[in-house]
Amino acid sequence: MTFWKDLDEIVYRALHEDLASGDITTSSTVAPDAMGIAEAMAKGQLVMSGGEVFARCFHLVHPGCRVEQVTPDGASVAEGSTLLIAEGPTWALLQAERTALNFIQRLCGVATLTRKYVDAAGGSVRICDTRKTTPLLRQLERKAVRDGGGFNHRDNLGCAVLIKDNHIAAAGSVQNALALAKASAPHTSKIEIEVTSLTQVDEALRHGADILLLDNMSDDQTIEAIQLVNGKAYIELSGNMTLDRVKAVSGWGAQAVSVGALTHSAPAADISLKLRPVESGAPRVITG
Repeated sequence: MTFWKDLDEIVYRALHEDLASGDITTSSTVAPDAMGIAEAMAKGQLVMSGGEVFARCFHLVHPGCRVEQVTPDGASVAEGSTLLIAEGPTWALLQAERTALNFIQRLCGVATLTRKYVDAAGGSVRICDTRKTTPLLRQLERKAVRDGGGFNHRDNLGCAVLIKDNHIAAAGSVQNALALAKASAPHTSKIEIEVTSLTQVDEALRHGADILLLDNMSDDQTIEAIQLVNGKAYIELSGNMTLDRVKAVSGWGAQAVSVGALTHSAPAADISLKLRPVESGAPRVITG
């Protein structure tokens, strides 16, 4: 069962970018009855993610294609490792190839970068994503974060209360923003507020914030703010969270670090797809 009911719609739209006008190269060079097998291989160390969307690319081009996921999502692999194997009509493998690779190169890149942040934190804080995701690919990228060992922040604007600087500006003050949120939010919802100064930290604590998002504070300010909170609220850090900075802040007493770079700046993983023909009448390589 897919983790995302709209997965096929996204894959269809992605395939349409390549196939809206057909494939004149494949149609002119590949026999319609030719069969092939294609192997996706890691060209560098990476964390696997995106096996399901990779498979859907081939299935939606031709339902007779079979895909075997050799490396499970969340697994770390070395250069040269086989990730997935697809088998079916050669023309279908060629037509799905680029779209399938685009998806898993992106998702493996997110998972791989997330794992680096998780390792840098050393288990002292949660590494969380943000809403700085590729439009329409949020659920895929958020799963990639989980595959890398990270955690998801709110899925969308309706999932949680997070008062940010512009909400505070609109409400007039930290106190007003918190009072309005508490008056309207469901009683089951915690109230998180973004603060950028020690004055705002003190005001947020006095007026009942459940979670403080310490945003773009200096190291000295962050340490002082954590001491000021002294366990009275959950603390999340954000802003300029490089790998080196995560290593530094992970032992200061915060509970979470949110990192936009996990999804907005993750480099694509280097993955290749090598195709070879399957002789007519030969037994299927993938039997499942």
